[in-house]
Amino acid sequence: MVDPFFYRLVRPLIQYYRGVPMSSFALIIKHKTRPGKRDEVRMVWEKHMAPAIAANPGHTEYFYCFDNADSDSIIAFQQYTSAEASQEFLKTASYAAYLKDVESLLAGPPQVTALTPMWSKKA
Repeated sequence: MVDPFFYRLVRPLIQYYRGVPMSSFALIIKHKTRPGKRDEVRMVWEKHMAPAIAANPGHTEYFYCFDNADSDSIIAFQQYTSAEASQEFLKTASYAAYLKDVESLLAGPPQVTALTPMWSKKA
C-alpha cells in the first residue's frame, strides 16, 4: 500500500508568461532520512528511480542532491512537461517499488513545493 502523503506531491498549475501558456511543472522535494540512512536512500533511489526517470519522457529535468548543511537530507528538483505528467509518474510500478523499499529509511513525509517555471536557461 502506498502512503497517501506521496500522492499530495502534485497539483495542477498553469501560468502565463508574456501571454504564452507555460505548461511546464516543477517540484522541489526535501526528504529527511532517518539518522545515517541517506546513503541507503540513495541506493534505493538509484535502483528504482534513476532508470525510471531516465526513461520517462514526462521528466524534462531532474536533479537529485545531497544537502551540504544536513547529512540526513536529500533535495530533488524535478521538472515535468506538465502537472499531469507528474501525476502519471506517481502511478508507475517503479515508483510503487521505490516507496515500498524507502519508507522505513525516511523520517517522515517530504516537504514539497510545487512550482510553475517562468524562465529557464537552455544549455
